[in-house]
Amino acid sequence: MMNLVKKSEKGFTLIELMIVVAIIGILAAIAIPQFAEYRIRAFNSSAQADLRNIMTAQEAAYADTQTYVEMPITGPGPISSINSLPGAKLSQNVTADGQAVSSLATDYSVTSKHLQGNTIYTGTAAGGITTGAGVAGTALTDT
Repeated sequence: MMNLVKKSEKGFTLIELMIVVAIIGILAAIAIPQFAEYRIRAFNSSAQADLRNIMTAQEAAYADTQTYVEMPITGPGPISSINSLPGAKLSQNVTADGQAVSSLATDYSVTSKHLQGNTIYTGTAAGGITTGAGVAGTALTDT
């Protein structure tokens, strides 16, 4: 007679492997869009923080001279009028642009945006910070 020996094989069955791959696929389908949204929110926060820094620097300059620093502020880059604002600097891929609103420089308007964000922030001495929509991943123009 034949000697029947039961072999103990180690490993996973095809069904078990397919279930694991399906679970990983479901988790990836949920996580990747969320990650992209978190990145855009971080880029927007960077632009907003830079705008707050510029506005704070403008207010500090106003406290010293009773006028706001002449603009336009352009950026990014080391050669811009933002260098005349003490403590103000732009983060990487953030652009800022502004102008004096009155001839006496008693108000200003500054916009800030991140090239990969989807929001344009505008700040004024009188009105604070407001937001506007833009298109992520482009040079962001007002829409």
